[in-house]
Amino acid sequence: MTPDDFRRIARSLAGVEEGAHMGHADFRVGNRIFATLDQDAGDPGLGRGMVKLAVEEQEMRVAAAPAVFQPVPGGWGWGGATHVALAAADEAMLTGALTAAWRLAVAQGPTRPRKRVVGAGKRLSP
Repeated sequence: MTPDDFRRIARSLAGVEEGAHMGHADFRVGNRIFATLDQDAGDPGLGRGMVKLAVEEQEMRVAAAPAVFQPVPGGWGWGGATHVALAAADEAMLTGALTAAWRLAVAQGPTRPRKRVVGAGKRLSP
């Protein structure tokens, strides 16, 4: 699979909007990110995605296809964030993972956009 395949499948899910987060394409439903895409700028055919899965879903997918699915290192991975090696994935694997992440985001409900507070984090002089 390719980054274009990832994007096509993610966009085909109901209510999905594509945006950008931390320099990566992201896919949201109800303003909740459920997947991101990290494309190798040197070779557009390479890349990996990330899907936010329930921990049990992540464990199942990693056990079934460790060459395709790996937990993101650290705390994000412990919470279900899962890398997807696109070159090793097939259409069914990628569609299943994206759909599972989308369903989890839908079940969690929409998030409210963050309000930016002017001067937040700055010490005000007396």
